[in-house]
Amino acid sequence: MTAVRFDGVRFSYPGGVEALRGVSLAVAPGERVAIVGQNGAGKTTLVRHLNGIHQPTAGVVTVGDRPTTGRPIAELAALVGYVFQNPDEQIFASTVLADVEFGPRNLGVTGAEVTTRAVEALEQVGLAATAHTHPMHLSLSERKRVALAGVLAMCTDVVVLDEPTTGQDARGVELVAGVVESLAAAGRTVIAITHDMDVAAEHFERVVVMARGEVLADGPPAEVFGQDDVLAAAAVEAPQLMRLAGRLGWQRRPLTPEQFVDAWQAER
Repeated sequence: MTAVRFDGVRFSYPGGVEALRGVSLAVAPGERVAIVGQNGAGKTTLVRHLNGIHQPTAGVVTVGDRPTTGRPIAELAALVGYVFQNPDEQIFASTVLADVEFGPRNLGVTGAEVTTRAVEALEQVGLAATAHTHPMHLSLSERKRVALAGVLAMCTDVVVLDEPTTGQDARGVELVAGVVESLAAAGRTVIAITHDMDVAAEHFERVVVMARGEVLADGPPAEVFGQDDVLAAAAVEAPQLMRLAGRLGWQRRPLTPEQFVDAWQAER
């Protein structure tokens, strides 16, 4: 399985804006990592180094056992599947099925295996019934799940999700969370950029907080979301159950509904 690593990574855009300021971060195979922070923190810039969209101004990004520098995007795409925040940057085919099939075809998968992968991926995101629909006839939240299905069908070791739950209703969030859990169960690495702290707390084993192109905190959700000074510096809030427990004056800070029930019983 593939691991990824950032060592002292800096990145500046052509206009001179330094988006990353010496980020060092290692993600082991099979980890679920949520990267949180306000817009402009450098989150998307960071993960776009994994598939070669960006190359570091300084430092080293490693995917597998080799640095990304000099490696073609096509090679990295076989290892890292990237779901863009805006699905319309990713979707182009005349049917949903054809769009989802494109990724594995591009990786050299042939025959019935291509369609099998695509259908299974669409079932996983709850869109099997839309297989022969034009993607632009779907809602934004559905198109986001089409883009996700396209990456799932590629079966890459690493899956990067950029704001996967934005615009999703409760069912859509549940489907995306289920995908994260199933990927983890299969031993695949999931890296997600998210503003949804509840999803980060409940479905990821590790949270990285970024601000101004730097990592402010990195650790288990309970530990990271318990650092009020870090959250304030990054301008993000703790998950809603932790905030509610705090306002109730509880000593415990639950992350999940199950933990909240346990804390309620203990605090009675």
